[in-house]
Amino acid sequence: MTAHAEAALHGHGDHHGPPAANRSSRLEPTVLGMFLFIASEAMLFGAFFTVYFFVRVVNPGAPEMWPPEPFAFPKFVAGVNTAVLVTSSFTMHWALQSIKRNNRRGMQAGLVLTILMGTAFLLTQAIEYAHVGFNTSDGAFASVFFGLTGLHGAHVFVGLTLLTIAAVRAFRGHYSPAHHHGVEIPGIYWHFVDVMWLVVYAAVYLL
Repeated sequence: MTAHAEAALHGHGDHHGPPAANRSSRLEPTVLGMFLFIASEAMLFGAFFTVYFFVRVVNPGAPEMWPPEPFAFPKFVAGVNTAVLVTSSFTMHWALQSIKRNNRRGMQAGLVLTILMGTAFLLTQAIEYAHVGFNTSDGAFASVFFGLTGLHGAHVFVGLTLLTIAAVRAFRGHYSPAHHHGVEIPGIYWHFVDVMWLVVYAAVYLL
């Protein structure tokens, strides 16, 4: 028996290195990993929402008097900020669809617009914090308000960091219709951030 036949018999052949990973999902491993990460982040937000609603239930004036006196929410500013963030989801979608169609200019414009709107959201939130009239030391309500909205703001910052990296790579010509995970993965995360803000806005400012 020749050496080649003996290698083939023992399963070696010409393959070097570990065998290819067994894929149990139709999703790309990177996309699946991001979805699993988002699931863990959703549970983190769930813990904060649990604390928030607990504080609302035990509040002496709940549910008729919320937020408790003397606190007040800047609902109009938060509404405008919500519109900005929701719009950024559309520009993010535009960026991804553009590169899938080999439209590099559209991808670059979509990423830049998304970054600008995300930055505007964070700046507006910082201004809101400066003028809201209370801080984290003003009771359980104030602590949970800053905790929940601040947690989301931290996620927006992480999303902006990922989008900035994607934008730099986009302007360097790193993406193509066949290879665009560097845009798709941050886009999935950004959509999660947007959806989570809608939940935060509805729970904190509207309900």
